[in-house]
Amino acid sequence: MIRFYNRKTRKYEIEKVAGEKYLEWSYSSPIGMSFLNLLLKKKLFSKIYGHFCDTNRSKKKIHNFITDFNIDMSISKKSIFEFQSFNDFFSRELTPEARPIDPKSNILISPGDGRVLVYEDINLDELVQVKGYTYSLAELLKDYSTASNYNGGICMIVRLCPTDYHRFHFVDSGTCSKTNKIKGDYYSVNPIALKKIPGLYCKNKREWSVFHSDNFGDILQVEVGATCVGTIIQSYIDETPVKKGQEKGYFKFGGSTVILFFEPNTIKIDKDILKQSKLGMETKIIMGEKIGIKDNWFNIITKCKWRQYGIVCSVITRCNKKD
Repeated sequence: MIRFYNRKTRKYEIEKVAGEKYLEWSYSSPIGMSFLNLLLKKKLFSKIYGHFCDTNRSKKKIHNFITDFNIDMSISKKSIFEFQSFNDFFSRELTPEARPIDPKSNILISPGDGRVLVYEDINLDELVQVKGYTYSLAELLKDYSTASNYNGGICMIVRLCPTDYHRFHFVDSGTCSKTNKIKGDYYSVNPIALKKIPGLYCKNKREWSVFHSDNFGDILQVEVGATCVGTIIQSYIDETPVKKGQEKGYFKFGGSTVILFFEPNTIKIDKDILKQSKLGMETKIIMGEKIGIKDNWFNIITKCKWRQYGIVCSVITRCNKKD
């Protein structure tokens, strides 16, 4: 049973998990774990199932999925009869009205739908997966130089359930670097699996890039694949200006995760999300909603420039010129 916090109702709710009994069996029983390691975590299994979900035959799954998980189709751009495959339905686009974007430059929005956990003042060598399990950012990226920029910053984990909207978006205007792709396994990213597989994020297939945000510094974004997610589609063009809320990419079938790392003193996360995270509880969020605000210290830091004898704020420099 997975509980999460609904910030709109201010109550805890129980998540309806797709294939919950299968997940419990796969990650808890000796036979299930053997089957998992022999087949389910392998690329071949996800590739075959992913291919099926791209075929016309897979359309038969759509109606039952909508019914079983009470999917709101009124906000989908396509009707149920227009989808060409289950993956076409799974990665469906929503109407603009369904996910309004707060345009204010100091407001941090959610990159997607899901359940979020946030960790402050992070230690790069001991990032929290779940209680008792940690991993290192350098291992996740396979790039120590990039990882070192985020020590003492904020780590935000957005877990997308199979029932969620599966496109992810930019949290601000700016430009994004090219995507770095890392091969790996295809474990589930459900909390059931996270409690059983140490360093799961570092074992799974993943892709990462650095988003040069106009208002929140350089944001490191990692997309993690999972069981049946044979494909992560990046729909942006690297080093090209993007707008706040613009689509970055999407996942095909399966639960997935987006992890964002923020540099120190750049943002302040909303108090209700922080409170729940400290309790070990995920908070339900949707793409485009406010989840944080720009840290005032970042406004001061960005005015500072290197000078010959150290860091001198441009504000002070201007004052000296007047004298």
